[in-house]
Amino acid sequence: MTARRESVIEPGQTDLSPQAFERLAQYITKELGIKMPEGKLPMVQSRLLRRVRELGLPSLDHYAAYFFDSPNQDEREHFINSVTTNKTDFFREPEHFAFLCGTVLPEFSAGRAAGRRFQVWSAGCSSGEEPYTLAMVLAEYAAGDAAFDFAILATDVSTRVLKVAHEGVYDQAKVLPAPLELRRKYLLRGRGENESLVRVSPRLRAKVSFHSLNFMADSFGIRDAFDAVFFRNVMIYFERSTQEQVINRMAKHMAPGAYLFVGHAESLAGLDIPFRPVRTSVYRKAGGV
Repeated sequence: MTARRESVIEPGQTDLSPQAFERLAQYITKELGIKMPEGKLPMVQSRLLRRVRELGLPSLDHYAAYFFDSPNQDEREHFINSVTTNKTDFFREPEHFAFLCGTVLPEFSAGRAAGRRFQVWSAGCSSGEEPYTLAMVLAEYAAGDAAFDFAILATDVSTRVLKVAHEGVYDQAKVLPAPLELRRKYLLRGRGENESLVRVSPRLRAKVSFHSLNFMADSFGIRDAFDAVFFRNVMIYFERSTQEQVINRMAKHMAPGAYLFVGHAESLAGLDIPFRPVRTSVYRKAGGV
C-alpha cells in the first residue's frame, strides 16, 4: 500500500479566509454547541493543519471546501477530533470527590433499595482520567460496604480521546495526582520499554463503559437514571442558551434528588433548570431527597 503523501503548505496558505472560518465556526457551534468567536481562529488553523497535510491539500481554505463539498462521516470524525479541546487530570477539583464520599454515597447507602447500583455519568470524559478517578473512589467506598455496587458511564464526542480512555494506559507522571495508596492498588506498572507507563487494572476498567455522545443530539440514547453526573469544565465552551438546553436534557436521565457536579469556574445561576445549589459547583435535582 502506498503511503499517503503529505503536502507542503506554502507560507500564506496556513491562514483561513474570514469566509472559510465563519463557515467552519457556524458548523462547530451548530453541531457541537461550542461557541467559536473570531479569537478562536488561530486555534482552529493550528489544529487543522495536520489534517490538511495528511490529505495532501494545498491550503486550509481548500480543506474547508473539501469538508463541505464532499461530506462523509469519516472526515466529520477527523474534524471533530481536531477542533475539540480535551483537558483533564486525575483527581481534578478534589473537593468534589470528598463531597461524593462524605455526603452523597452515605446518603445513597442509607436509602437505597435492595440490589440497586449507584449509577454515575462522567459527561465529557475526555481521555478517561475523571471516570477512572471515580472508579477508584467508588471502589474504595465499596470495600467498606459489601452491599454497595456501582457502574460508570463515560461519554465524549471525540473518538480519539475515547480510544485512549478505553485502553486506560497513561504516563506515570499523569497519574501522580492520585494518592499513592490508590496508585498501588488500582494501577499496573509497565515493564521493559513500557516502564514509564501504567495501566488501570482490569477490575476497575470493567466498571466503566465508554460511549460516544454529542450533547447537541436530540436524544442521548440513555436508559439509566443516574444518581450523580459529573459535567465539569464543559459548559465553559457553550453559550448560556446551550447550557440550559443540555442540562435540561441531562436532567431527564437523572434520578430525583441526584447530584450534578460542574466545574469550579462554572455556574448554573439564572438558568431555567430543575436544580438547586447545594454548595459551590454542586447542585441537586428537584423531586426528592
